[in-house]
Amino acid sequence: MTELWIAPDTLFDGQNVVSHKAVRIVDGQVIELADTPDDARRIKGCLTPGFVDVQVNGGGGVLLNTTPTRAGMADIAAAHRQFGTVAVMPTVITDHADVLDRAADAAIAAQGDDGIIGLHIEGPHISVARRGTHNRDHIRQMDARTMDVVARLRQHDIAVLITVAPEATTNTQIAALAAMGAVVSIGHTDATADVVEAAIAAGATCATHVFNAMSPMTSRAPGAVGAVLNSQVRSGIICDGFHVDDRMIQLALRARPADDLMFLVSDAMATVGGPDQFDLYGEHVHLDAGRLINAEGNLAGAHVTQAEGVARLVKHVGAPLDQALRMAITTPAQLVGQAGLSHLVGRSLRDLMVLSADLSLSDTLEGALAALLARDAAE
Repeated sequence: MTELWIAPDTLFDGQNVVSHKAVRIVDGQVIELADTPDDARRIKGCLTPGFVDVQVNGGGGVLLNTTPTRAGMADIAAAHRQFGTVAVMPTVITDHADVLDRAADAAIAAQGDDGIIGLHIEGPHISVARRGTHNRDHIRQMDARTMDVVARLRQHDIAVLITVAPEATTNTQIAALAAMGAVVSIGHTDATADVVEAAIAAGATCATHVFNAMSPMTSRAPGAVGAVLNSQVRSGIICDGFHVDDRMIQLALRARPADDLMFLVSDAMATVGGPDQFDLYGEHVHLDAGRLINAEGNLAGAHVTQAEGVARLVKHVGAPLDQALRMAITTPAQLVGQAGLSHLVGRSLRDLMVLSADLSLSDTLEGALAALLARDAAE
Protein backbone atom coordinates (compact mmCIF):
# COMPACT_ATOMS: atom_id res chain seq x y z
CA MET A 1 0.00 0.00 0.00
CA THR A 2 1.35 3.42 -1.03
CA GLU A 3 0.51 6.19 1.45
CA LEU A 4 1.69 9.77 1.86
CA TRP A 5 0.54 13.28 2.76
CA ILE A 6 0.65 16.09 0.18
CA ALA A 7 0.52 19.73 1.29
CA PRO A 8 -0.07 22.35 -1.43
CA ASP A 9 0.39 26.07 -0.77
CA THR A 10 -3.41 26.31 -0.59
CA LEU A 11 -6.34 24.09 -1.39
CA PHE A 12 -10.00 24.54 -2.28
CA ASP A 13 -12.17 22.32 -0.10
CA GLY A 14 -15.37 22.88 -2.07
CA GLN A 15 -16.27 26.06 -0.21
CA ASN A 16 -13.14 27.99 0.70
CA VAL A 17 -9.51 28.34 -0.28
CA VAL A 18 -7.51 27.42 2.82
CA SER A 19 -3.86 27.06 3.79
CA HIS A 20 -2.04 24.79 6.24
CA LYS A 21 -4.05 21.81 5.03
CA ALA A 22 -2.93 18.57 3.44
CA VAL A 23 -4.50 15.54 1.79
CA ARG A 24 -3.67 11.93 2.60
CA ILE A 25 -3.28 9.74 -0.45
CA VAL A 26 -3.61 5.99 -0.30
CA ASP A 27 -3.21 3.91 -3.46
CA GLY A 28 -3.97 6.77 -5.83
CA GLN A 29 -6.99 8.20 -4.02
CA VAL A 30 -7.47 11.04 -1.55
CA ILE A 31 -8.93 9.57 1.64
CA GLU A 32 -8.49 12.40 4.14
CA LEU A 33 -8.17 16.18 4.44
CA ALA A 34 -6.56 17.50 7.62
CA ASP A 35 -4.11 19.96 9.13
CA THR A 36 -0.67 19.57 7.60
CA PRO A 37 1.41 16.92 9.40
CA ASP A 38 5.15 17.35 9.82
CA ASP A 39 5.98 14.64 7.29
CA ALA A 40 3.81 16.03 4.47
CA ARG A 41 5.41 16.50 1.06
CA ARG A 42 5.08 20.04 -0.30
CA ILE A 43 3.90 21.09 -3.73
CA LYS A 44 3.45 24.55 -5.19
CA GLY A 45 0.06 25.97 -6.13
CA CYS A 46 -3.60 25.61 -5.22
CA LEU A 47 -5.08 22.12 -5.14
CA THR A 48 -8.70 21.98 -6.29
CA PRO A 49 -11.27 19.52 -7.58
CA GLY A 50 -11.46 19.55 -11.37
CA PHE A 51 -13.92 21.93 -13.01
CA VAL A 52 -17.56 21.13 -13.77
CA ASP A 53 -19.25 22.50 -16.90
CA VAL A 54 -22.95 21.98 -17.58
CA GLN A 55 -23.02 23.73 -20.97
CA VAL A 56 -20.57 22.17 -23.41
CA ASN A 57 -21.61 22.09 -27.05
CA GLY A 58 -18.39 20.54 -28.26
CA GLY A 59 -14.64 20.16 -28.05
CA GLY A 60 -11.75 18.43 -29.76
CA GLY A 61 -13.20 19.17 -33.19
CA VAL A 62 -16.48 17.46 -32.27
CA LEU A 63 -19.89 19.13 -31.96
CA LEU A 64 -22.62 17.16 -30.22
CA ASN A 65 -25.27 18.24 -32.72
CA THR A 66 -23.30 16.78 -35.62
CA THR A 67 -21.98 13.76 -33.70
CA PRO A 68 -24.74 12.86 -31.22
CA THR A 69 -23.13 9.57 -30.18
CA ARG A 70 -21.49 8.03 -27.15
CA ALA A 71 -18.11 8.28 -28.90
CA GLY A 72 -18.75 11.93 -29.68
CA MET A 73 -19.49 12.64 -26.04
CA ALA A 74 -16.30 10.85 -25.03
CA ASP A 75 -14.25 12.97 -27.45
CA ILE A 76 -15.81 16.17 -26.10
CA ALA A 77 -15.14 15.17 -22.49
CA ALA A 78 -11.53 14.21 -23.29
CA ALA A 79 -10.91 17.54 -25.00
CA HIS A 80 -12.05 19.49 -21.95
CA ARG A 81 -10.25 17.24 -19.46
CA GLN A 82 -6.89 18.41 -20.80
CA PHE A 83 -7.86 21.92 -19.64
CA GLY A 84 -8.90 20.85 -16.14
CA THR A 85 -12.62 20.23 -16.66
CA VAL A 86 -13.31 16.71 -15.43
CA ALA A 87 -17.12 16.66 -15.62
CA VAL A 88 -19.20 17.95 -18.52
CA MET A 89 -22.83 17.99 -19.51
CA PRO A 90 -22.77 17.66 -23.31
CA THR A 91 -25.25 20.11 -24.79
CA VAL A 92 -27.49 19.56 -27.79
CA ILE A 93 -28.90 22.77 -29.21
CA THR A 94 -31.94 23.43 -31.39
CA ASP A 95 -32.12 20.93 -34.24
CA HIS A 96 -34.32 18.32 -35.87
CA ALA A 97 -36.11 16.13 -33.33
CA ASP A 98 -34.13 13.10 -34.54
CA VAL A 99 -30.92 14.76 -33.36
CA LEU A 100 -32.33 15.13 -29.86
CA ASP A 101 -33.42 11.49 -29.89
CA ARG A 102 -29.91 10.38 -30.85
CA ALA A 103 -28.31 12.63 -28.23
CA ALA A 104 -30.59 11.10 -25.59
CA ASP A 105 -29.65 7.60 -26.73
CA ALA A 106 -25.98 8.59 -26.47
CA ALA A 107 -26.42 9.99 -22.96
CA ILE A 108 -28.07 6.77 -21.82
CA ALA A 109 -25.30 4.68 -23.40
CA ALA A 110 -22.64 6.94 -21.85
CA GLN A 111 -24.04 6.75 -18.32
CA GLY A 112 -21.07 6.30 -16.00
CA ASP A 113 -18.51 7.05 -18.71
CA ASP A 114 -15.54 9.18 -17.73
CA GLY A 115 -16.51 12.82 -17.37
CA ILE A 116 -20.11 12.57 -18.66
CA ILE A 117 -22.67 13.73 -16.08
CA GLY A 118 -25.89 14.05 -18.08
CA LEU A 119 -27.41 15.91 -21.00
CA HIS A 120 -28.23 19.59 -21.47
CA ILE A 121 -31.07 20.15 -23.94
CA GLU A 122 -30.85 23.79 -25.09
CA GLY A 123 -33.83 24.40 -27.35
CA PRO A 124 -35.66 23.88 -29.65
CA HIS A 125 -38.43 25.32 -27.46
CA ILE A 126 -37.11 28.87 -27.43
CA SER A 127 -37.91 32.33 -28.78
CA VAL A 128 -37.18 33.07 -32.43
CA ALA A 129 -36.45 36.67 -31.44
CA ARG A 130 -33.75 35.55 -28.99
CA ARG A 131 -32.49 32.49 -30.84
CA GLY A 132 -28.86 33.63 -31.16
CA THR A 133 -27.08 31.14 -33.39
CA HIS A 134 -29.88 28.55 -33.10
CA ASN A 135 -31.54 27.59 -36.40
CA ARG A 136 -34.97 29.24 -36.65
CA ASP A 137 -36.29 26.43 -38.89
CA HIS A 138 -36.23 23.97 -35.98
CA ILE A 139 -37.63 26.23 -33.26
CA ARG A 140 -41.04 25.06 -32.09
CA GLN A 141 -43.41 24.96 -29.15
CA MET A 142 -42.82 22.35 -26.47
CA ASP A 143 -44.24 19.06 -27.68
CA ALA A 144 -44.93 15.54 -26.49
CA ARG A 145 -41.83 14.23 -28.28
CA THR A 146 -39.45 16.31 -26.17
CA MET A 147 -41.43 15.59 -23.00
CA ASP A 148 -41.08 11.88 -23.77
CA VAL A 149 -37.32 12.23 -24.34
CA VAL A 150 -36.88 13.88 -20.95
CA ALA A 151 -39.03 11.24 -19.28
CA ARG A 152 -36.96 8.48 -20.87
CA LEU A 153 -33.70 10.06 -19.71
CA ARG A 154 -34.98 10.45 -16.18
CA GLN A 155 -36.21 6.84 -16.15
CA HIS A 156 -32.57 5.90 -16.71
CA ASP A 157 -31.52 8.31 -13.93
CA ILE A 158 -29.72 10.61 -16.37
CA ALA A 159 -29.31 14.18 -15.10
CA VAL A 160 -31.18 16.54 -17.44
CA LEU A 161 -30.86 20.29 -17.78
CA ILE A 162 -33.36 21.68 -20.28
CA THR A 163 -33.32 25.29 -21.48
CA VAL A 164 -36.71 26.66 -22.54
CA ALA A 165 -38.33 30.00 -23.22
CA PRO A 166 -41.55 30.52 -21.25
CA GLU A 167 -43.27 31.77 -24.41
CA ALA A 168 -42.57 28.39 -26.05
CA THR A 169 -43.43 26.24 -23.02
CA THR A 170 -46.50 26.34 -20.81
CA ASN A 171 -46.18 26.56 -17.06
CA THR A 172 -47.95 23.21 -16.83
CA GLN A 173 -45.22 21.69 -18.99
CA ILE A 174 -42.51 23.35 -16.88
CA ALA A 175 -44.09 21.89 -13.75
CA ALA A 176 -44.24 18.46 -15.38
CA LEU A 177 -40.57 18.60 -16.39
CA ALA A 178 -39.57 19.65 -12.88
CA ALA A 179 -41.67 16.84 -11.43
CA MET A 180 -39.67 14.39 -13.55
CA GLY A 181 -36.51 15.63 -11.87
CA ALA A 182 -35.22 17.68 -14.79
CA VAL A 183 -33.62 21.05 -14.06
CA VAL A 184 -35.67 23.57 -16.05
CA SER A 185 -33.66 26.60 -17.12
CA ILE A 186 -35.00 29.85 -18.56
CA GLY A 187 -33.10 30.99 -21.62
CA HIS A 188 -33.27 32.27 -25.20
CA THR A 189 -36.36 34.19 -24.19
CA ASP A 190 -37.96 37.52 -25.03
CA ALA A 191 -40.46 37.19 -22.20
CA THR A 192 -41.39 39.93 -19.77
CA ALA A 193 -40.34 39.79 -16.14
CA ASP A 194 -43.87 38.78 -15.11
CA VAL A 195 -43.87 35.83 -17.49
CA VAL A 196 -40.42 34.71 -16.35
CA GLU A 197 -41.44 34.98 -12.70
CA ALA A 198 -44.49 32.82 -13.41
CA ALA A 199 -42.24 30.20 -15.02
CA ILE A 200 -40.03 30.23 -11.93
CA ALA A 201 -43.06 29.78 -9.73
CA ALA A 202 -44.07 26.82 -11.90
CA GLY A 203 -40.77 25.04 -11.31
CA ALA A 204 -37.91 26.59 -13.30
CA THR A 205 -34.85 26.69 -11.04
CA CYS A 206 -32.11 27.90 -13.36
CA ALA A 207 -31.29 30.44 -16.07
CA THR A 208 -29.08 29.86 -19.10
CA HIS A 209 -26.16 32.21 -19.83
CA VAL A 210 -27.75 35.20 -18.14
CA PHE A 211 -27.66 38.45 -20.19
CA ASN A 212 -27.15 36.55 -23.44
CA ALA A 213 -30.20 35.75 -25.58
CA MET A 214 -32.76 37.16 -23.15
CA SER A 215 -34.85 40.31 -22.90
CA PRO A 216 -32.72 43.02 -21.23
CA MET A 217 -33.32 44.96 -18.05
CA THR A 218 -34.43 48.58 -18.37
CA SER A 219 -35.77 51.12 -15.89
CA ARG A 220 -39.47 50.31 -16.37
CA ALA A 221 -39.23 46.84 -17.90
CA PRO A 222 -37.03 44.44 -15.90
CA GLY A 223 -37.20 41.83 -18.67
CA ALA A 224 -35.90 38.31 -18.29
CA VAL A 225 -32.53 39.59 -17.04
CA GLY A 226 -34.10 41.61 -14.21
CA ALA A 227 -36.43 38.77 -13.24
CA VAL A 228 -33.57 36.27 -13.11
CA LEU A 229 -31.16 38.48 -11.17
CA ASN A 230 -33.85 39.32 -8.63
CA SER A 231 -34.80 35.67 -8.15
CA GLN A 232 -33.39 32.72 -6.20
CA VAL A 233 -32.69 30.62 -9.31
CA ARG A 234 -29.16 29.56 -10.10
CA SER A 235 -27.84 31.25 -13.22
CA GLY A 236 -25.07 30.34 -15.62
CA ILE A 237 -22.86 33.04 -17.10
CA ILE A 238 -20.14 33.06 -19.77
CA CYS A 239 -16.94 34.81 -18.71
CA ASP A 240 -14.82 35.09 -21.85
CA GLY A 241 -14.61 38.87 -22.23
CA PHE A 242 -16.91 38.80 -25.28
CA HIS A 243 -20.34 37.50 -24.30
CA VAL A 244 -20.74 39.64 -21.18
CA ASP A 245 -18.82 42.75 -20.22
CA ASP A 246 -16.79 42.22 -17.05
CA ARG A 247 -18.57 45.15 -15.39
CA MET A 248 -21.93 43.52 -16.00
CA ILE A 249 -20.67 40.34 -14.35
CA GLN A 250 -19.62 42.45 -11.35
CA LEU A 251 -23.11 43.93 -11.20
CA ALA A 252 -24.75 40.52 -11.47
CA LEU A 253 -22.66 39.05 -8.67
CA ARG A 254 -23.56 41.96 -6.39
CA ALA A 255 -27.23 41.99 -7.39
CA ARG A 256 -28.20 38.44 -6.47
CA PRO A 257 -30.30 38.05 -3.30
CA ALA A 258 -28.19 35.18 -1.95
CA ASP A 259 -24.66 33.82 -2.26
CA ASP A 260 -23.63 31.16 -4.77
CA LEU A 261 -26.52 31.57 -7.18
CA MET A 262 -24.21 32.31 -10.12
CA PHE A 263 -22.16 29.65 -11.83
CA LEU A 264 -19.69 29.56 -14.69
CA VAL A 265 -20.35 27.91 -18.04
CA SER A 266 -18.09 27.79 -21.06
CA ASP A 267 -20.74 27.36 -23.79
CA ALA A 268 -17.74 25.86 -25.57
CA MET A 269 -17.82 24.78 -29.17
CA ALA A 270 -15.74 22.28 -31.15
CA THR A 271 -12.72 24.59 -31.30
CA VAL A 272 -11.72 24.00 -27.66
CA GLY A 273 -8.92 21.49 -28.01
CA GLY A 274 -9.64 21.31 -31.74
CA PRO A 275 -9.30 23.19 -35.05
CA ASP A 276 -10.25 26.85 -35.31
CA GLN A 277 -13.35 26.28 -37.44
CA PHE A 278 -16.30 23.93 -37.80
CA ASP A 279 -19.68 23.64 -39.48
CA LEU A 280 -22.98 24.24 -37.68
CA TYR A 281 -26.27 23.68 -39.51
CA GLY A 282 -24.19 23.31 -42.67
CA GLU A 283 -22.72 26.80 -42.28
CA HIS A 284 -19.16 27.80 -41.50
CA VAL A 285 -18.19 29.04 -38.03
CA HIS A 286 -14.67 30.29 -37.45
CA LEU A 287 -12.51 31.70 -34.69
CA ASP A 288 -11.65 35.38 -35.08
CA ALA A 289 -9.51 37.01 -32.36
CA GLY A 290 -11.07 34.85 -29.67
CA ARG A 291 -14.64 35.12 -30.94
CA LEU A 292 -16.56 32.39 -32.73
CA ILE A 293 -18.40 34.02 -35.64
CA ASN A 294 -21.12 32.42 -37.76
CA ALA A 295 -22.17 33.24 -41.32
CA GLU A 296 -24.45 36.03 -40.03
CA GLY A 297 -21.53 37.66 -38.23
CA ASN A 298 -22.97 36.79 -34.81
CA LEU A 299 -21.38 35.03 -31.85
CA ALA A 300 -21.82 31.28 -32.21
CA GLY A 301 -20.97 29.79 -28.85
CA ALA A 302 -17.68 30.39 -27.12
CA HIS A 303 -14.04 29.43 -27.34
CA VAL A 304 -13.14 29.35 -23.66
CA THR A 305 -12.42 26.84 -20.91
CA GLN A 306 -13.60 26.81 -17.31
CA ALA A 307 -9.99 27.38 -16.22
CA GLU A 308 -9.82 30.53 -18.34
CA GLY A 309 -13.18 31.65 -16.97
CA VAL A 310 -11.98 31.26 -13.39
CA ALA A 311 -8.83 33.25 -14.11
CA ARG A 312 -10.86 36.02 -15.72
CA LEU A 313 -13.32 36.13 -12.83
CA VAL A 314 -10.44 36.74 -10.44
CA LYS A 315 -8.21 38.99 -12.55
CA HIS A 316 -10.75 41.10 -14.45
CA VAL A 317 -14.02 40.84 -12.54
CA GLY A 318 -12.39 40.97 -9.10
CA ALA A 319 -14.06 37.90 -7.62
CA PRO A 320 -12.24 36.17 -4.74
CA LEU A 321 -10.67 32.89 -5.81
CA ASP A 322 -12.91 30.82 -3.57
CA GLN A 323 -16.02 32.40 -5.10
CA ALA A 324 -14.70 31.82 -8.62
CA LEU A 325 -13.98 28.17 -7.84
CA ARG A 326 -17.42 27.67 -6.33
CA MET A 327 -18.85 29.10 -9.56
CA ALA A 328 -16.84 26.66 -11.67
CA ILE A 329 -17.19 23.58 -9.47
CA THR A 330 -19.50 23.59 -6.45
CA THR A 331 -22.60 25.38 -7.72
CA PRO A 332 -22.88 23.60 -11.08
CA ALA A 333 -22.22 20.25 -9.37
CA GLN A 334 -25.00 20.91 -6.88
CA LEU A 335 -27.32 22.11 -9.65
CA VAL A 336 -27.31 18.70 -11.34
CA GLY A 337 -27.28 16.64 -8.15
CA GLN A 338 -23.59 15.76 -8.19
CA ALA A 339 -22.28 17.57 -5.10
CA GLY A 340 -19.50 15.01 -4.70
CA LEU A 341 -17.71 16.59 -7.64
CA SER A 342 -16.83 19.53 -5.38
CA HIS A 343 -15.02 17.31 -2.85
CA LEU A 344 -11.35 16.37 -2.62
CA VAL A 345 -11.82 13.29 -0.46
CA GLY A 346 -12.75 10.14 -2.32
CA ARG A 347 -11.47 11.42 -5.65
CA SER A 348 -8.98 9.98 -8.05
CA LEU A 349 -5.76 11.99 -8.34
CA ARG A 350 -6.42 12.60 -12.05
CA ASP A 351 -9.63 14.45 -11.14
CA LEU A 352 -7.81 16.95 -8.92
CA MET A 353 -6.03 19.96 -10.39
CA VAL A 354 -3.11 22.11 -9.29
CA LEU A 355 -3.37 25.79 -10.23
CA SER A 356 -0.24 27.90 -10.43
CA ALA A 357 0.09 31.32 -8.80
CA ASP A 358 -1.21 33.01 -11.99
CA LEU A 359 -4.24 30.65 -11.91
CA SER A 360 -3.18 28.78 -15.02
CA LEU A 361 -3.51 25.00 -14.91
CA SER A 362 -0.21 23.56 -13.70
CA ASP A 363 -0.94 19.83 -13.58
CA THR A 364 -3.22 17.19 -12.17
CA LEU A 365 -2.41 15.97 -8.68
CA GLU A 366 -1.54 12.66 -10.33
CA GLY A 367 1.04 14.41 -12.51
CA ALA A 368 2.39 16.55 -9.69
CA LEU A 369 2.83 13.50 -7.47
CA ALA A 370 4.57 11.54 -10.23
CA ALA A 371 7.01 14.44 -10.75
CA LEU A 372 7.66 14.59 -7.01
CA LEU A 373 8.38 10.88 -6.77
CA ALA A 374 10.58 11.02 -9.87
CA ARG A 375 12.69 13.75 -8.27
CA ASP A 376 13.01 11.64 -5.12
CA ALA A 377 14.21 8.70 -7.17
CA ALA A 378 16.78 10.83 -8.99
CA GLU A 379 18.31 12.23 -5.79
